[in-house]
This record gives sequence, C-alpha cells and structure tokens, in this order.
Amino acid sequence: MANRLANSTSPYLRQHAHNPVDWYPWGDAAFTAASERDVPLLISVGYSSCHWCHVMAHESFENPDVAARMNQHFINVKVDREERPDIDAVYMLATQAMTGHGGWPMTVLATPDGRPFFCGTYFPPEPRQGMPGFTQLIDALADAWTTRRNELEEQADTLAEAIRRSEPLDPGAPAPNLTAIDEAVLGLAHIADAEWGGFGSAPKFPQSAAIDLLLRHARRTGSETSLSVARSALDHMATGGIWDHIGGGFARYSTDRQWLVPHFEKMAYDNALLIRPYLHAWQLTGEDRYRQIVEETIVYLLDELRLPAGGFASAQDADSAEPDHPNGPGREGRFATWTPAELIEVMGEDGGNKVAGYWGITAAGNFEGRSIPHRIGHLNEPQRDRVLDEVRAGLLQVRRHRPQPGLDDKVLVEWNALIIASLAEAAAAMDQPGWGDAAVGAAEFLLEHLRRDGRWHRSWSAQAAEASHRAVANDLAALIDALVRLGELTGERRWEAEARDVADELLNNHLDESTGTLWTTPDDGETLVGRPRDVVDGAIPSANSVAAGAMLRLAALTGATHYADAGRAIIAAVAPLAEGRGMSFAHLLAAAEDDAGGMTEVVITGDRPDLVEEVRAHWLPAVVLAWGQPGDSPLWEGRNESGGLGEGDDAGRAYVCRGSVCSPPATTPEELRHQLLGH
Repeated sequence: MANRLANSTSPYLRQHAHNPVDWYPWGDAAFTAASERDVPLLISVGYSSCHWCHVMAHESFENPDVAARMNQHFINVKVDREERPDIDAVYMLATQAMTGHGGWPMTVLATPDGRPFFCGTYFPPEPRQGMPGFTQLIDALADAWTTRRNELEEQADTLAEAIRRSEPLDPGAPAPNLTAIDEAVLGLAHIADAEWGGFGSAPKFPQSAAIDLLLRHARRTGSETSLSVARSALDHMATGGIWDHIGGGFARYSTDRQWLVPHFEKMAYDNALLIRPYLHAWQLTGEDRYRQIVEETIVYLLDELRLPAGGFASAQDADSAEPDHPNGPGREGRFATWTPAELIEVMGEDGGNKVAGYWGITAAGNFEGRSIPHRIGHLNEPQRDRVLDEVRAGLLQVRRHRPQPGLDDKVLVEWNALIIASLAEAAAAMDQPGWGDAAVGAAEFLLEHLRRDGRWHRSWSAQAAEASHRAVANDLAALIDALVRLGELTGERRWEAEARDVADELLNNHLDESTGTLWTTPDDGETLVGRPRDVVDGAIPSANSVAAGAMLRLAALTGATHYADAGRAIIAAVAPLAEGRGMSFAHLLAAAEDDAGGMTEVVITGDRPDLVEEVRAHWLPAVVLAWGQPGDSPLWEGRNESGGLGEGDDAGRAYVCRGSVCSPPATTPEELRHQLLGH
C-alpha cells in the first residue's frame, strides 16, 4: 500500500500515514482512482488537535477489518480542514444541509467527481446511542452505490445545488450607520449570559469579536451596559478552567456554561484573537487583571507555539499520555489536570493543601477524577501575589516533565497573521519591544517561506520541502492587517509596501465584481463543487470582514482610495445579513463602525517618541499612525521638511486629520491628546 501522507505539510495527515486505510491526500490522483474503479470517494475531514478525530482514528481507521472494508468499497481521502478551509467549507455546507448540524471529524461520501451524497460527523465502529456503526454504514452505502445509484446521484445533485447557493448579498444596500451598529451591539447585550458571562449555554465559545464590539461601543458611547457585559465575559473566562491558570493561554471552548471544563486543545487563532479584548479592556479600565491575561497569553504563544525559525505552530492537542505510560494512548486533559496528592508531593502537605484550595483542586476532582485548576467564584479578588507566582512557575516546571500534548507544527499564514497583528498592537500599547520583535520575526518568516513564484501559499512545515496550498482570501486579508499594523509599530514604510502587494493579489484574484465581496479561492484556483465565499464570522473572523477593516486602514495610511472603496463595498454588500445577527458579523460591524465614524490619520514627523507614546497610550480603533521613516503617500506630502529633524521645539510635530480636514500641528503631548480625545 502506497504511503501518500508521510511527506505532507499537515501533521494531521501524517498522523494517519501508517493506518491500514489506503489514504489519498486531496488531489487529482484520488479523483482519477475513483473514476477508474467507479467507486465513491470517502472524504474524512478533521484536524490534528481534534479529540473526536483521534477517537474515530483509533476505533476505525487503525482497525484492519474496518480499513479493509473502506479500501474495498471506496477511494479514501484525508483532508486537514485547517490547511484546506475551502474544501472544508464546501462539504460543511453539504453536511449542514443534510443533517442540520456540522462538526469534526466530518465524514462525506461523494461521487468520483466530488459531489457529496451522504454526510455526517463522528461514527462509532458499532451502533451506539442512536448512531449507526461505521462498518454498518460502509456496507449500507456500498450496497446503495451498487443497487440504488440513481438515487444517490439525485441526492448529489441536490446537495451540490445547496452548496452553490450562497448567502444572499445586496451590493446596492447602504452601509450601516452608527445607529444601526448600536442596535446590533444592544442585541448582543440581550443574549448575554447574565450569570456566567459570555453568550449562550453549553458548549460555550469565547466570542472575542463580539466582546470587542461591546468594548468599542462602551468606549464610543460611555455605555455601562456594554462595558458590563464585556467585562463579565472576560472575567468569567479568566477565572474558569478554559483559561490555563498554570501555563497561560486559552483552550478552544468550554463544555459547560460555567467555563469550568474546557475542550483542552489550544488553538493559535483563539489565543491571538483573545489578546485583543483583554488588551482593550485594560486600556479602558486600567484593571491589572486584564493586563495579566494579555501578558500570560503572549508568553504562552512565545514559549509554546513559536517555532525556532520564527513562525508559530497551529495548535496543541487536547490529549496526552499518562506519565507512567508515556508511549501509551492519549487521554484528554491529562497534561493540564492535578490531584491534591501531586501538589503535596511537590510542596509538602501544608503548601500543597493551600495551593489546592486556591485553585480548587480536590480529591473528588472536577474532571474524570482529577481537577482542572480554576478560580470560579473569585471574580474580583486581587491578582496573585509573589508567592503564588513562584508556585505557579514551579508547577509549570513539573508539567513540563509530563508527557506533552501533541504539537501541530504547521505554520498557516492566516493564523500567524492574526498573531502578528495582536503582538504588534499589544507591543505598542504596553511598551514591550520584545513582542514587537517576535511579530517582525514571524512576518519575516512568512515572507521568506510562504511566498513562492510570486504568489502566497497557505501552509508550511519543516517536514515538507516547500510551502503548499495556494493561499485563500482568509490568508491574504489577515496578512494585510498584520503588515499594516507592523508598519504602525515600527515606523518602517516597507511593511506598507508589502501590504499593498498582498492587497493587490487579493483584489486581482478573489474579487467578485458583481457583489464587491471576495471569493475564498482565487480565480485560477482549483475548481470545487461550489466556489465558497466566507462572509460569516465564526471562531475566526470571516475573510470578507477582515478584508473590509484592513482595506480601510491601508487606504488611510497610503492615500490609495481604491482600497477604501473595496472595503466599503464589502461592508455594504454583507451588512444587511448582520441585522439581528451581531454575533455572526461582529468583526464586520467593527469595520463598519470605523468607516461610519471616519478614520483618523496621525502623522508624526521627526524624532518625537513622546508624541508616538501619546498616541499609543490610548485605545483609538479608528486611528492609523504614520511615523519614523517618511513615505510618499499624501500623509507625508509637505511634511517631511516642515516637521523637521532639527533641534528644539520644531524637531517634530504631530498632524491629526479627520475627513480630509487637518488640525494645526501639535508640538506637545498635551496638544496631541486634546486633538485625539477632545480633552
């Protein structure tokens, strides 16, 4: 049996390289084999840190009898949803249309040309809790392909049509004004969980963009309601078990309403995105507990996910082995949980019991006989003192000697760009040049390794010879934002130039001129059953939402108005979908707020770190900052000399412009503060 997965850039595919299943990666070889044998494709979609993907792999894909059935009846294709969000989006639409829900692992049976006719998620090997057994399913579908082929073809046609029907867009609709945006924000407040913070019940996901939208509203309007709802979500998450109290960083989601029991995998994108509302909450309130979460999340990213070459890995697994059996099967959450006996062994009886009481670690446990550290019920208590900080550092060292959860070491452009943008913003706001250096290093890595033959690619890993998979709109949109923010952080104009190149690639290859929105795949990309268009914010903001905001910032800095036009076209086309759906369009509404209120450009000439610091001292979402190396955009016209690089009070000035109207140049931080804040 050919091993076709061993050299993949995807750790998820490499995890299945030695299965008895004759796996193919997605590609022409699989389609050709299915056509030649006239058998269906079995398309299995998942990702490396997915617990139930591991379960199905152990139960079925590692089972020789199950594998023999799969090989007999199907051409089997493995897809990493993180590397191929375009393929995942197409078949997730089919799965949701057929079953009413979706998730991973996703299991799809399709015709040899890729049209799905049966969709589902996890299947146990034998019937269980109302679910059919996987072997039973294989036999039934193989029989149906032979005896009822016409019915399956009709189902495939129906599902293919459902995939091609996208969200209705109205390119002629007006962009939302601030009143409409305020109504969407108030809608978020109405669906918030007043008791436990956040939104909805179990499972409960961190809604970073929705929380940030509430904070924006509080900042702009002074709304105590918006601020309270946002702080409640941030505080409950930070005291619950979804936050890693020992190692820092957030797990993917909570399985319960109280934020206690997480799904233990840690994703790069969640941690990148959650830095932002905690940073903004600190800037609004001055509460040190929010600053602490920002700092410890960034330390987690730098210590655990940053790779030696400078890029960031994608995720840490939910599962790890038992310490006594380091090569044994993984157990969910084993790495992150504790018992009182383990603490006593490290710190003695008095110290161990005291620490157990602080973090809620009991003999009975709160997860499979062990305890997830938490501080539920202690929302407004002071930060850890020096002694507890030392204890935490000691426990972290103990944890590092346990079998480690698996690391998904592929580097994705989109997720790295989210990290770069958050690091750049936090570095400026908190005066942490080391974080800025890490952001620059990651960007340099992407430029060196992920851009090939003049085009961006999505995925890289040390195991593969070169980057793979053509970049999708999500990659390019996030990259524009990251590069623009690096320019604002460093004062180097080269980042703006790189951002313009990426923006041009996005608009040249992904623009749907009939709607003004962006297709996920490029015009010259692979033809799928349907061409996906990412407009709804999920765990990661949609490509169109990110692009809208990034284009507005890029236009404000460069004076290239066609970028602003592109951002406004996206907002206008997508915004009607956001009515009553603020949770699903929070990132888009943030971009719409920036545009409705108007972007503010600040240019600081000469060597004036005090003026740069003044801008950075405030959370100003719609402000773009140009400083340092002069550029050739209209922002710098006539200001390179007037700002001067001479001595005394005329050595540098700040120019603040709103709506094509500029204030008199400010020469002191106080003058600049008045122009920015009005006081």
